Amino acid sequence: MNMNEWSLPETELFDRIRSSLDEDVDAVLVTVIDVEGSAYRRPGAKMLIRPDGGAGSITAGCLEDEVKDLATDVLDAGTARVETWDLTGDDDVWGMGVGCNGVITVLLEPLTDDYTPVVDARNRGDPVAVATVVDGDLPIATRGYYAAGEFDGDLPIWVCEEIRQATERLLADGGSDLLTVSRGSDGDATGTEEASVDVFVNGIRPPPEVVVFGSGHDVRPVVELATLVDFRVTVVAFRGGHIDDDRLAGADEVISASPHEVADLREWDGDTYAVVMTHNFVDDRITIDVLLETPVPYLGLMGPRKRFAEMREAFAAEGRTFTDAELERIYTPIGVNLGGDSPYQIAYSIVAELLAVANDRDPCHLTDRAGPIHDRVEGESS
Repeated sequence: MNMNEWSLPETELFDRIRSSLDEDVDAVLVTVIDVEGSAYRRPGAKMLIRPDGGAGSITAGCLEDEVKDLATDVLDAGTARVETWDLTGDDDVWGMGVGCNGVITVLLEPLTDDYTPVVDARNRGDPVAVATVVDGDLPIATRGYYAAGEFDGDLPIWVCEEIRQATERLLADGGSDLLTVSRGSDGDATGTEEASVDVFVNGIRPPPEVVVFGSGHDVRPVVELATLVDFRVTVVAFRGGHIDDDRLAGADEVISASPHEVADLREWDGDTYAVVMTHNFVDDRITIDVLLETPVPYLGLMGPRKRFAEMREAFAAEGRTFTDAELERIYTPIGVNLGGDSPYQIAYSIVAELLAVANDRDPCHLTDRAGPIHDRVEGESS
């Protein structure tokens, strides 16, 4: 597996899953379902393995070859299996000093049509939670789906009710967790048969979206980097911008519009972020004013602080002032302070800020962060 296949954005990985289903290709879906201690990826990370190669990653490369060998066994047997690797010891057998230093458990399952509802939901932009049995008194890979407040699929009703509250929470933030649920007991007078299962719940949300306003040369690196970190990118070109220009080819969608049409371009929501880089004072003013009427949480404005001060003066002359809440949503100068000034360095700065806001983080050095790098769900080992 080359580096490009290993580092696929999640959206492209789901595209590969869709293609494999459509082409009826033999494939194995590998999902991290539990981590104790440190690991490169967290629960929910996925990898697709086909006879012609693998795509995606579950570690930094420590286990991928081992997992590929197991995938062959899974395809031959036609049944799912769960495997655990303990990389915490000094005598690891997969390399000299594997860096994960954690216990990693994965589910390997033949990719079948029962994963189609998951891919369809993500392609539609609908959040969906996938609940999969990984151990206990039900067959491994027995699956249910949770969307719009309802369960569907093959999970028994009692399991669905036991995991409903946790599933709603995980779906809300796109988290994942391994849950143990049971029913019946020696003292149960209802005659209910005792049963216990481990269920992996994977909250899958559509990728966040960033809308870039502008069509200059500096748009291309922003589009490229935002796509690589799994934003869905729309470019809006104003005043005759060349929407068919190669430099915009990496965007998911390119639109030609006027600043006054911004409000009607789409349904703006809290998972959509705006980068305003038209380099036109009037267009920027109109765009910012319109976007402040939407729920967009991030309005990044290209240009120095003095430029925005002049913009506010122009607004004030028209009787338009900004509330503190509005000013908190405007990020200008745009980007985090990385110190670079080349086009790609500026783009890295912008996309880094987008990631921080989307993940509810304050940019800082990880060496200064107390506790684990990744957030843990309730009850997850540190």
